Amino acid sequence: MSVNQGAPNRERTVSVLNGWFMLVVLVGALLANIVLFVTAVRRAPFDGPALVLASALVFPLIVLLLTGFFTLQPNEARVLVLFGDYKGTVRDSGFHWANPFYSSGPQNLQATAIALAVQAKRTGAKSESPEPQQRRLGRNKISLRARTLNGDTLKVNDKRGNPVEIAAVVVWRVADTAQAMFDVDNYETYTRTQSESAVRHLASLYAYDDGEGGEATLRGNVEDVSRALRAELQERLAKAGITVDEARLTHLAYAPEIAQAMLRRQQAEAVIAARQKIVHGAVSMVHMALTELADKGVVQLDDERRAAMVSNLMVVLCGESEVHPVVNTGTLYT
Repeated sequence: MSVNQGAPNRERTVSVLNGWFMLVVLVGALLANIVLFVTAVRRAPFDGPALVLASALVFPLIVLLLTGFFTLQPNEARVLVLFGDYKGTVRDSGFHWANPFYSSGPQNLQATAIALAVQAKRTGAKSESPEPQQRRLGRNKISLRARTLNGDTLKVNDKRGNPVEIAAVVVWRVADTAQAMFDVDNYETYTRTQSESAVRHLASLYAYDDGEGGEATLRGNVEDVSRALRAELQERLAKAGITVDEARLTHLAYAPEIAQAMLRRQQAEAVIAARQKIVHGAVSMVHMALTELADKGVVQLDDERRAAMVSNLMVVLCGESEVHPVVNTGTLYT
């Protein structure tokens, strides 16, 4: 397929011959060739050499055609490439036969291994082997099943510059096999790299918590952040023909170097919020007590003694420790 440089490839779905039908045809041709060879040997004194030569030429051709069989499982596809030219993609599951000269395709195991080794060296994690799915598939086969990418925990700065640890899980699948095969070098490595980049960029757009003016935060608006992450990933991975089914944060915390300070700040905010509620309740109770005393005529208090009563009630209601009352045995005005 002739395309302009940089133009994205587009998948074309094609059909190939039924494998069982071609198996019967080729086995029959092989048996017929054997019979031809035996007949040529018996007729050697006459025209046997010509038949032997014909049988010798047909036999390797039949053997070559027998290599064209392949199978596809559900949610699996094969990209057909003939001498560097993209011919189409087979998506139908079952037993098939196609031109044996269709490329078997590079596994890209070396590229994947190098990429994983570089990432492990950068993060200090243990180096992993290429994914089993990629090692198992061959002949330009691509799995169309949903895959899960459990990202590593990254240390990034949020919108306010605070270092945070963040990780995400991405559920993705190959939607366009031509783009996945030809538009990027290795679509699995590309997906992993772009996912990490998207998570880093997302963390820099939101504050960890306590957003100003009702703005969304990483901790307080998980659903909104997940939708934003999925949208950004879809935009980044569209070049490789990848569809993102779901993207969600799996880990979110302050970095260890500021975790204690932020914990103390959260504790202080919780104490302040609790004190505000206590004071609000105490004021309501004092107001109710004074109103009840005045309405029912229990006692008449001037402003000075009303202020003293309010002070005493506030101390009793807002104090953290148990209050021990002092009994006044004198008169009210002595």
